[in-house]
Amino acid sequence: MKRNNLFLILILALMGLSLWVILPTDSTRLGKTGFQFGLDIKGGTRLVYEADLSKKDDSLSNDEVMASLLDKISRRANTYSTEPIIQKYADDRILVELPGVKDTEEAIGILGSVAILEICETDGMGSSIRTDAAGKQWFVAVGNDGTTELTGKYLKSARVGLDPNTNKPVVVFEWNDEGAKLFEEITGSNRNLGKSIAIFLDGEKISEATVQATISSTGTISGMTAPECTNLAIKLNSGSLDVPLTIVQQTKVDATLGADSLNKSLVAGAIGVGIIVAFMIFYYGIPGAIAAFALLIYSVIVLAIYKLLPVTITMPSIAGFVISIGMAVDANVLIFERLKEELRSGRSLHSAISEAFRRAWPSIRDSNISTFITCAILYWFGNAFGAYMVRGFALTLFIGVLVSMFSAVLITRTFIDILIGEGFIKGLSIHEVKKNV
Repeated sequence: MKRNNLFLILILALMGLSLWVILPTDSTRLGKTGFQFGLDIKGGTRLVYEADLSKKDDSLSNDEVMASLLDKISRRANTYSTEPIIQKYADDRILVELPGVKDTEEAIGILGSVAILEICETDGMGSSIRTDAAGKQWFVAVGNDGTTELTGKYLKSARVGLDPNTNKPVVVFEWNDEGAKLFEEITGSNRNLGKSIAIFLDGEKISEATVQATISSTGTISGMTAPECTNLAIKLNSGSLDVPLTIVQQTKVDATLGADSLNKSLVAGAIGVGIIVAFMIFYYGIPGAIAAFALLIYSVIVLAIYKLLPVTITMPSIAGFVISIGMAVDANVLIFERLKEELRSGRSLHSAISEAFRRAWPSIRDSNISTFITCAILYWFGNAFGAYMVRGFALTLFIGVLVSMFSAVLITRTFIDILIGEGFIKGLSIHEVKKNV
């Protein structure tokens, strides 16, 4: 009984922690901002971009350019939104869906910006000329060889930081080895020491500073707000796009239809679970009631996991959760049917319970392993072919079935053992089968 008491404390503590995580649903505990909902439920922004393949590098094929665009836009979108959907829409078009994103113009600027970063100087050696808003001309800076331009292609990383002097946000960027060598040449004493250099993004000047000392591996971009610094870091880290993109369709998706579908799904799920609970109690008696309570604990734990990861909740992911509830009930049915057979064979109640759980476990294990394999295949398919709804379904089903094994084997068993061991139950009825302790 001491072991069962320890298990009981563990189960109740886990349930309490799970409730603390999920309630209220919009809490920011543990750094999370509430449940994440997909575009079909929460609404958001849908964009369609067209790539100008006529401006691609001749050494690259159209498919290679589109694959590169998908990768870079995906990196930007995954930093900007939760569980975005990025798919090749046609030979030269890309579909982007951003759940929860309402500022369409900001999204367009982050995802579709070519993000070509250039370091420019006033007295340049290069031939590429940029003009700022004041009409001042700048030359794209080149290394001492007179030809290699210092652009974003040499960037290693970019992040948001604070200027130690002004405490204002800046973008701190770091060059790779080749870029550091070029930057050192350009800011050296024989070039631009005491002069101004500027940073241009897509042909527009975003920052200007006077060179105080020779710089090599790192630099900063200032003069922007914190959100602008964040957005610029996203674009720089994803790399510049291979060709320009044109937005051909932009749509704000209303969440009203999604909310209505969610409400109907929740009502249908509640009715289904209610019928299952009623059946379990009617058919299996006290064990059925215990299983129903274990199912409640199971649901709370699963929802806490969804919030912590976080898992983006879409209609397919809700379907995965509902199916996992059925799997959890199925495990209890296997155990209780085995218990009926053990009681009918003449075993005592304690012995029958131990034997029922022991003999039902291989069936529970094997069926769940086959489900895990299916989930892995579906998740891979979703990743490989951009079917993110399929991936969400596979993920929620996998998590639900994994927790259901813990629920059926540990939670249900612990409550049954405690109620019998403490003498609260002198007999146990299971569909006309009764045995005394």
